[in-house]
Amino acid sequence: MESKFYPQYKTVDGWIAKLLKCQHLSESEVKDLVAKAREILEREDNVQPVRCPVTICGDIHGQFYDLLELFHIGGMPPDTNYLFMGDYVDRGNFSIESVSLVVALKVRHKDRVTMLRGNHESRQITQVYGFYDECLRKYGNATSG
Repeated sequence: MESKFYPQYKTVDGWIAKLLKCQHLSESEVKDLVAKAREILEREDNVQPVRCPVTICGDIHGQFYDLLELFHIGGMPPDTNYLFMGDYVDRGNFSIESVSLVVALKVRHKDRVTMLRGNHESRQITQVYGFYDECLRKYGNATSG
């Protein structure tokens, strides 16, 4: 991930470096990341081809250090293709960092990271299982205007 060769990724590489240290992004950084991810995801078809070989990951549930262990064992994108099956948030203490890292990796390596939405990526579920409260603790609000 040497951003000096790809200046358009310098900001994203900085976010990834910060997230790999389990430091959550600022609210403005999250807004920028989501805007970049949205551009990519809106262009993707609902049914996505997935490059093989692929490492399939499911139910991270905010377990950030388990996510890092997956990358330690399997390798980081772009060296390894990943299919994330959803349920990035809730239950664990680092849902914000976990989902932000996966989204940042998607933005940085869009053809190597495929993301699906799980049942925990909904407002109702996150209000019951902890992501909503984590947003309140770390950002002071669950949504921004």
